[in-house]
Amino acid sequence: MTTVRPLNEDEVFNEMKKMADEEFNIEKAKIVRQESLNIEAVFERKIKQAEVQKRIAQSNHVNKARLRVLQERQQILDSLFEDSQQNILDIPNDQDQYTELMEGLILQGLYTLMDSDVTIRVREADVEIAQFVTERASQNFQETVKQQSNITISDNYLPANSAGGVIVTSLQGKITVDNTLEARLEIVKEEMLPQIRFTLFGNSPSRKFFN
Repeated sequence: MTTVRPLNEDEVFNEMKKMADEEFNIEKAKIVRQESLNIEAVFERKIKQAEVQKRIAQSNHVNKARLRVLQERQQILDSLFEDSQQNILDIPNDQDQYTELMEGLILQGLYTLMDSDVTIRVREADVEIAQFVTERASQNFQETVKQQSNITISDNYLPANSAGGVIVTSLQGKITVDNTLEARLEIVKEEMLPQIRFTLFGNSPSRKFFN
């Protein structure tokens, strides 16, 4: 029969130290592993934040560049329309052409209102031209729609700095057709703007529909 010898003091101490060291090493390994995981998580989070910030910076750069292009294009269009605004001031200088235009503008107003009694507003400088063309416009209207139209020239003139043209009203001014040269230019701008943009800048990559 084998006799079990009790451990002496040194052996007990060594055994306890060994177990303590093993437990310490295990806990140390756990702590090191956990810290490694924490460091990796922080590192990955910082990488993701850096990527997000990079994408935001790139997006801001692209948006600023796009905005700058749009602003430059708008400046070109504004300059073009400013030139057109100046050009219409010269239209009344060609009296024959302007007289024909005034007749057409008055007639267009008559067709729009389809009223037998209308009032027109013109510049004071254009009263003689208006007097000359109203009779022809009224006659043309009557021949076309088989309806008479009485045209009165208002003494409430358009501003002297107006480019010209006419405002046609009926029902004591309740219905108005603005055929001043400024108003007609705005209509032309709206209708021609897509074509002007295409001519100046080509197709827009983001545009899906075309007139």
